[in-house]
Amino acid sequence: MVNGVLWRTRTGSPWRDLPASYGRWKTVYNRHRRWSADGTWTRVLRELQRGCDLDEDRWIVAIDSTVVRAHHDAAGAQHQRPADVPASVLATALVEDLAAAVASPAGDVAECKGLTGGRVE
Repeated sequence: MVNGVLWRTRTGSPWRDLPASYGRWKTVYNRHRRWSADGTWTRVLRELQRGCDLDEDRWIVAIDSTVVRAHHDAAGAQHQRPADVPASVLATALVEDLAAAVASPAGDVAECKGLTGGRVE
């Protein structure tokens, strides 16, 4: 099940295109959705990260737009948020982690000199 979620996340394919070797797509989707809503994925990620960055003062995150791809069905249509998952859960923890990683000790936005030539805001 976990490998099915990772495969789908890595490829960006629709859930229905999940290979049969990972199980029924609907089962994998439902469990992923349930684990996202109840915080299981967050706990798993934090447990995997524990101890990995003990020597680091802060993280540097680089996002290259040349590798960020939208699915061919993504045409900008408006979608309603799911009613069964709280909005606070839908907001990704990555946004908070990214803000904490690039903020300087003075509280302003750090410049990413030498990495991309840009600023992260």
